[in-house]
Amino acid sequence: MAFRSAMLGRVTRRGSDLGARWMSTWWRSVEPAAKDPILGVTEAFLADPSPDKVNVGVGAYRDDNGKPVVLDCVREAERRIAGNLNMEYLPMGGSIKMVEETLKLAYGENSEFIRDKRIAAVQSLSGTGACRLFADFQKRFCPDSQIYIPVPTWANHHNIWRDAQVPQRTFHYYHAESRGLDFAALMDDIKNAPDGSFFLLHACAHNPTGVDPSEEQWREISFQFKAKGHFAFFDMAYQGFASGDPEKDAKAIRIFLEDGHHIGIAQSYAKNMGLYGQRVGCLSVLCEDEKQAVAVKSQLQQLARPMYSNPPVHGAVIVSTILGDPELKKLWLKEVKVMADRIIGMRTALRENLEKLGSPLSWEHITNQIGMFCYSGLTPEQVDRLTNEFHIYLTRNGRISMAGVTTGNVGYLANAIHEVSKSA
Repeated sequence: MAFRSAMLGRVTRRGSDLGARWMSTWWRSVEPAAKDPILGVTEAFLADPSPDKVNVGVGAYRDDNGKPVVLDCVREAERRIAGNLNMEYLPMGGSIKMVEETLKLAYGENSEFIRDKRIAAVQSLSGTGACRLFADFQKRFCPDSQIYIPVPTWANHHNIWRDAQVPQRTFHYYHAESRGLDFAALMDDIKNAPDGSFFLLHACAHNPTGVDPSEEQWREISFQFKAKGHFAFFDMAYQGFASGDPEKDAKAIRIFLEDGHHIGIAQSYAKNMGLYGQRVGCLSVLCEDEKQAVAVKSQLQQLARPMYSNPPVHGAVIVSTILGDPELKKLWLKEVKVMADRIIGMRTALRENLEKLGSPLSWEHITNQIGMFCYSGLTPEQVDRLTNEFHIYLTRNGRISMAGVTTGNVGYLANAIHEVSKSA
């Protein structure tokens, strides 16, 4: 009996040792992930003890004191809904009221497509989630397709379509020498892409360049898309935040709708309502008819089911409360214009400060560009000097978040940019 117990003990220990060896090898091949190029900037900024440090890398609005802002319309909406919500799941497609109001912003208050129920739309986890849902939808129902992405674009666009296993191609967009749009090359790429290709377009306030096509250029782009049978997927993260007017900022989408395109749109309330952490967004796809829209929406919901099942409720109710009340919506439109105007004002101030310093370079592009970001034209080496010598933090592609520029730091920022760029 003692012998048998000893043998069992050895077997148990041997099995335990073997299991331990297996478990120790499970994650041995995992290497640390590369730092996110944008979020890593904020981490470095927070770790810097310098009292002079400036963060112009973060893609979030700040007031003129550099502080985060909660809009008055959001505070009032929260006051109204406080204590009136239960914590039940939303449907897989999200808040019906929020989606309805969101579609009006993109397609128009009196849109025939909304009236005819031709739009398949679901609440998403902000704009990022809307893009990812669409990328998975594209992969599932057009498995042999690829996506054309502008150069440059928001870095996460590449991650989203890569992880959805959709092959990527690029098309020309930014012209480095002029700091503007490379329109001729863009049109050539549209013409040369295979018929029926998918293109990712920024509806307004292109991230990271701040360079948008003119209305006439959008019309030419739409015409060429129609000739080639291309599908346009618009990422609209900054509606209202570019010009201060949500209707004006939706002009590209309206042009495509007028021309009879069936499009997709990712919308977000992170920037224009300051609801960054609430992750409120919407994905919509314009379809042939109501029957097709019902089918497409059902498939979008099925894609969402294994990802997150249901979107969060609180932010969606804030949005629907604001947009569904005429007075609150009026207040929101006023506040979003204040944010846009402050950024436009900081563009003017930064350019004027650089010109007063006698910079030999042209800084017209600062005020020609629009939206939260300025594509400064600074080289990675110049950006490194800004960080190492002046404690100014931005991404190495030279993208400056104008939301981080204030009346208190614009002079310091201009002087630092002048110092690192004057030899150019």
